[in-house]
Amino acid sequence: MRWTAPRLPSVCSRDSRCWSRPGASPACCPRRPASPPQARRRRRTSTWCPAATPVVPTAASARPEASAWEPDPLILTGDAEPAERGVVEVEPARPTAADGPVDAAKDTSQDAAAPSARTIAPPSGKKGVAVWELADAAPALTASGAGWYYTWGTDPGPGLTSGAEFVPMVWGRDQVTDESLARAGRQGPYLLGFNEPDLDGQAEMSVEEALELWPRLESTGQALGSPAVAWGGDQEGGWLDRFMRGASERGHRVDFVTLHWYGGDFDAGRATAQLRDYLEAVHDRYGKPIWLTEFALIDFSHGVRHASDVEQAAFLTEAADMLADLDYVQRYAWFGLPATEGVRGTGLYLPGPVATPAGRAFEAAP
Repeated sequence: MRWTAPRLPSVCSRDSRCWSRPGASPACCPRRPASPPQARRRRRTSTWCPAATPVVPTAASARPEASAWEPDPLILTGDAEPAERGVVEVEPARPTAADGPVDAAKDTSQDAAAPSARTIAPPSGKKGVAVWELADAAPALTASGAGWYYTWGTDPGPGLTSGAEFVPMVWGRDQVTDESLARAGRQGPYLLGFNEPDLDGQAEMSVEEALELWPRLESTGQALGSPAVAWGGDQEGGWLDRFMRGASERGHRVDFVTLHWYGGDFDAGRATAQLRDYLEAVHDRYGKPIWLTEFALIDFSHGVRHASDVEQAAFLTEAADMLADLDYVQRYAWFGLPATEGVRGTGLYLPGPVATPAGRAFEAAP
């Protein structure tokens, strides 16, 4: 999906290649940018291409059987369940004096090989949003009440002065550099892993390549989220399942699971139930906290079809209430902050900033 500042087109380009999963209808991949949004962006003048993902069919999926691998144990406090209130020891990042204060809160699962560690607590501020180029992005973020945001890169971008917490991402193989990792390590206690490595045009990486590069991300000392697959995170033998098994076998640390989900059923109640089913299936499989970093109502099964403003707002309201009640979902991020006047989309704010119906629903969300 492609957005060009300051005016954003309404639909994305698509290719003709399709895939299917057992028990689900085939869905076509949208054509995705070959480089991350952060790398392509020039503020207010160039194209910034965030990541839109195909719908993840979950309603008809049976609960998966247990994986062959066992998740690492968590160090617990109180009477919380392991995946809900994990406390983990990880090596801290090393911010410089110029970085300013850093929130020490972190969450995730234990890495037995982690050196010289400290104990950290789960994150606060569950509600978040994905951000790309938007005039008045900082005041929009502030008005939204989002506790955190990300930009598909290591640059805080337009939300820097909003007061919301920025979470960096190492988008793909080309961002696994000393410079990028050092910049990410100065941004706070959390780091998001590769963006949709299972999808052509996004990070597009094999499981083996991702596992080989993973220790470089671990070296930042930040609480580390898994690669965010475009779909099928609940499937035995899928990209994420093979990565998590390989990480366990190699002693790699994965502190939380990062997911994307797009719904093609525009009924708020059914879509919310389908999303919950998917989250529960993923949580049952890996036993780790979850960050849902992209979600909205977009149907990719026959071209690109967006829900109406009223439908998006109704879904956002129901889904946010549901997510607030799931302890194992530590954070979520709506896709996304910017909206375009006169076209259907998922954005929360027009320039001004002026809240859309979805924006008003997001403001009211817990």
